[in-house]
Amino acid sequence: MSERSTHWEKVYTTKGETEVSWFQESPAISLQMIRAANPGRDAAIIDIGGGASRLADALLQEGYRSIAVLDLSAHALDTAKTRIGPAAADIDWIVADVTTWQPARSYDVWHDRAAFHFLTERSDQAAYLDRLRSAVREGGHVIIGTFALDGPEKCSGLPVQRYDGNSLATELGPDFELLETRRDVHHTPWDATQAFQFSRFRRRR
Repeated sequence: MSERSTHWEKVYTTKGETEVSWFQESPAISLQMIRAANPGRDAAIIDIGGGASRLADALLQEGYRSIAVLDLSAHALDTAKTRIGPAAADIDWIVADVTTWQPARSYDVWHDRAAFHFLTERSDQAAYLDRLRSAVREGGHVIIGTFALDGPEKCSGLPVQRYDGNSLATELGPDFELLETRRDVHHTPWDATQAFQFSRFRRRR
């Protein structure tokens, strides 16, 4: 495994699902922004760095039928599968590093809550964006949540790159139109607060 994979596998095997700072009982803002993109129930949606997130559960409950979750940690995905139960068989679980992953299909919605901001090297950022461009179809939506400019500088012992909507738009480039940015204050399980921003883009071409 890569150093990045080893780090996240250790995190998920030593901490319970509700013991990590990013745990959300309900992924409310992610659901709001996916609804704003207005995908059909057959739309292909991928959650990048989804781990043990409850977004996949919520999407299933809302009737979406083509869901994929990608994460570095097999243990995190196994946690989600166990929680979801038999319906987990309807989800495409992908154990991969997004910077080296080769997408096998196109997606209508690319969702990422707090994966991209861990990529602080330009080569990793470029590799991520290459995969995003190859995976999101024309007219598709990209939703990326990161720490805001006044958010934490580190998470899980790692440095992060903070963004706002405009700086993310610069990263994605002119093929992606910035539609909206929302601020979100996340409360960790121990009630600390973290400032996030979520930005939604539409692919022009």
